[in-house]
Amino acid sequence: MKGARPYMDLGTLFDEIFEATRDFSDELHRNFDFRPGGHFRAKGPFGGEKEPFGEHVDYYPNYSYPPMNAYMTADRSLIFEFALAGFDEKDINLSFQGDYMVFSAKLGEDQNTAQDNDENVRYFKRRLKMKDIEKQKYFAPLDKYAQDQVKAVFKNGILKVTIPPKEEPDQNDGIKIEIIRDDE
Repeated sequence: MKGARPYMDLGTLFDEIFEATRDFSDELHRNFDFRPGGHFRAKGPFGGEKEPFGEHVDYYPNYSYPPMNAYMTADRSLIFEFALAGFDEKDINLSFQGDYMVFSAKLGEDQNTAQDNDENVRYFKRRLKMKDIEKQKYFAPLDKYAQDQVKAVFKNGILKVTIPPKEEPDQNDGIKIEIIRDDE
């Protein structure tokens, strides 16, 4: 028909949306075992279960620079390894503020090359973009880790920070909050 305006069949569109939603729900329940209290576990490929949080889960997703590893050893020491090629140990700041290890680093003056500031330089491939590292916080609870016994070693561009556990974790029962009845 000449001059006919194309139209959208809303019924078909909604059918496709509902079908996609049902498919998504089926796939979600096929891959995860949902438990009371909002907990879930990922199902393994052969019907077994696996923990959804493993070594391939990034617990610090906001900090992609510098590359780092965070892990716990058998003696429960907390280890942080930072890849800091191009940095000098005198330009790295590491401290504790309450339950957090605070990390930052500044590039030395000699690391800012002329190519970084020259607009006439054309890169064929550029993956190494060195920049200052602003304040980043990493959780290391004061009641469980001996922050005063931390050991930080900078060798071959890798900063390895080892925080040993406390012999006896602080047993803080917290503060009891009294609940009163308000009868008006």
